[in-house]
Amino acid sequence: MKKRVAKTLSTFDFMAMFPTEKRARKYVERLLWKGKPVCPHCKHGKVMTLKREGHYKCHSCRKVFTVRVGTIMESSKVPFRKWLYAMYLIATSRKSISSLQLSKEIGVTQKTAWFLGHRIREAFKSGDVLLSDIVEVDETYIGGKERNKHSNKKLRAGRGAVGKAAVMGMRERTGKVKAMSVESADKPTLQGAIHKHIEKGSVVYTDDHRAYLGLEGYDHSKVNHSAKEYVNGMAHTNGIESVWAVLKRGYVGTFHNFSEKHLQRYVDEFAFRLNEGNCEVDTEDRIVALCNGMQGKRIKYKDLTGK
Repeated sequence: MKKRVAKTLSTFDFMAMFPTEKRARKYVERLLWKGKPVCPHCKHGKVMTLKREGHYKCHSCRKVFTVRVGTIMESSKVPFRKWLYAMYLIATSRKSISSLQLSKEIGVTQKTAWFLGHRIREAFKSGDVLLSDIVEVDETYIGGKERNKHSNKKLRAGRGAVGKAAVMGMRERTGKVKAMSVESADKPTLQGAIHKHIEKGSVVYTDDHRAYLGLEGYDHSKVNHSAKEYVNGMAHTNGIESVWAVLKRGYVGTFHNFSEKHLQRYVDEFAFRLNEGNCEVDTEDRIVALCNGMQGKRIKYKDLTGK
């Protein structure tokens, strides 16, 4: 059987797909409504098309709506073409794209681009994914080094993970990734996450972190990193560590800092690209997955900033 080669969608091809705002809107409507408008308020399927382009009125609840309602796009004045192009840039940039660069690419203010980026990251959420078979588990820490901080910001409580945020990750050997920010890397937290996200009876590989001792319900093997052992037969954590490598390149090279408040959204973004961006997934398929994931996830500016 001939191996399927994924189609990479160039920027030139993307622009040709959406030459007009109407074409972009119709594309989103087709993905979310499967060809027939549905009222987002009462889920009624009988609607009338209004003269104002892209607006519809429900026969049941009599409310006027657009395809934006009930999605991350709700109440946004940013055109559909810019929304889709922002999705394309974030979904295809391996180390992501900063809000400043995104604002220049799509022609909006940096503040708008920042808000747009976080709403798109909301669509990256994968929910309660259950991993199985062979799963590698590891934890890492995100944040600046103590020695590089200004004197008044140093915690003076040691080195290593001091002042950093903990992130836990799990990766199937087939490539599927689940990652999350955690309050601490202690035994109840890490083993609780394993029991929640990994199917019982699966093979679990970890390092020699003490929090994994006594893990029950799994075929658990470990590698002794403290003794410079990185592979023990089939046991290793190289796959999940490669996830941390990409995440930290994005942290250092693109964003320079992750707010701990929004850390989970950035983690979801990098996990999405790894899950949806392998060699067997077309570029357009990633955009489709993003559009399908944006329903029911409206987020307001005050939800992000508290203002």
